[in-house]
Amino acid sequence: MSRRLPSAPPVLSGYTYVRPLGTGGFADVFLFEQNMPRRSVAVKVLLHDIVDDDVLRSFNAEADVMARLSSHPAILTVYTASISADGRPYLVMEYCLGSYSSRERAETLPVATVLNVAIKIACALETAHRSQVLHRDIKPSNILTTTFGGPVLGDFGIAASLAGGGTGELFAMSLPWSAPEVIDERTTGSVATEVWSFGATLYSLLADRAPFEPAEGAPLSRAQLKQRISRAKYTSIGRADVPASLESALARMMSRDPAARQESLLACAHDLQRVQRDLGLPVTALDVAEPAWASAGVPVDFNNHQARGTVISDVVLPTRRPARRPIAHTRERTQADNGRARQFVSRPGALWLLLAAAVVVGGAATAGVLVLAGLI
Repeated sequence: MSRRLPSAPPVLSGYTYVRPLGTGGFADVFLFEQNMPRRSVAVKVLLHDIVDDDVLRSFNAEADVMARLSSHPAILTVYTASISADGRPYLVMEYCLGSYSSRERAETLPVATVLNVAIKIACALETAHRSQVLHRDIKPSNILTTTFGGPVLGDFGIAASLAGGGTGELFAMSLPWSAPEVIDERTTGSVATEVWSFGATLYSLLADRAPFEPAEGAPLSRAQLKQRISRAKYTSIGRADVPASLESALARMMSRDPAARQESLLACAHDLQRVQRDLGLPVTALDVAEPAWASAGVPVDFNNHQARGTVISDVVLPTRRPARRPIAHTRERTQADNGRARQFVSRPGALWLLLAAAVVVGGAATAGVLVLAGLI
């Protein structure tokens, strides 16, 4: 089945369209050039004919989650989100050159590289969990490479609340990186399922194939793959340079029993650091958010299905101008002033005094002019 053509790119103020980057079931991604400040960005825009409450709920959650977490060095940065001129919601994100999908790798990754990447992604997931967010779609194609070659975790499109209760929590899965209990529809996601998916992704990076898929021969059907994963019998990667300690850590991550897995992604990172020490490799630092940061701010609302675009600020700025008087008060003040003027002019003595003053002032002014002219 051939992939569909990308939709028409959106018209965005301040951005210049360059070319399409990819297509998906709910959205397309395009390369744009931001005019000010000048930089290349990836724009993810929803398809026009599939936007409904559920899609908007997922899109809003993805934008809010990424905005909350993108300060982490191993999570894709989102710059802004809004609605295009033709009514399609869009995200403006950091542009990455590729991913760790096997289709984009020209050669087998060294063990040292995989360990470094895995620890950074484990820390990104641990930070998300501390912010009460489940990714739910951990796989090699969602680990992107930045301009400087670093790994970042992207695509929070089916993320959910760790606390549960979201109306959009469906049984979303990506074979073969989903845990057995997700495939059997016993849970929509948990820290334990994230540990399994992380281990399966790490296995794929080392084996150059997805877990439970045969190394050679015809690919398995979806039903056969589900059956294999449900049995969850770990098989060795088959690389001589992969140490037994790493195989043991992976086997624990991909255990059929969720209780037998590592209790967190931070525990996974610690196991991988021990492998680095055993191999004499530099130990990758742990970048995990502090609890105070993770608990700060308003929790992400996974039930918001409103179309959210640019709003006009309603900030009231202070001013030193006196408050404008009401029209009625001004009219009364004017009438009072006019009344006093009529009363003053109606007095006979007052009128003669005004005329005399005008004559004196006019005469003095005339005399001054004549003196200056040299006529007096």
